Amino acid sequence: MSKKKLRELAINRDWCKGCGICVSFCPKKVLELDSKDKAVAVRPEDCICCKLCELRCPDLAIEVLIEQDKEDE
Repeated sequence: MSKKKLRELAINRDWCKGCGICVSFCPKKVLELDSKDKAVAVRPEDCICCKLCELRCPDLAIEVLIEQDKEDE
């Protein structure tokens, strides 16, 4: 099984209430809260696609989209 690669870290800023749960759970510190207290991916290249942010977000505001391998199609 190959390593998962991030295609996009989609954050719905309208749904994000700035609770910071995603920031706290991210093992690679990819996410931070911006000046408007909304989640933003400041280091997407460090994302390991663990989906903890997506799974823990109480507002369903984050979606981790993973690139599909040719083998998986």
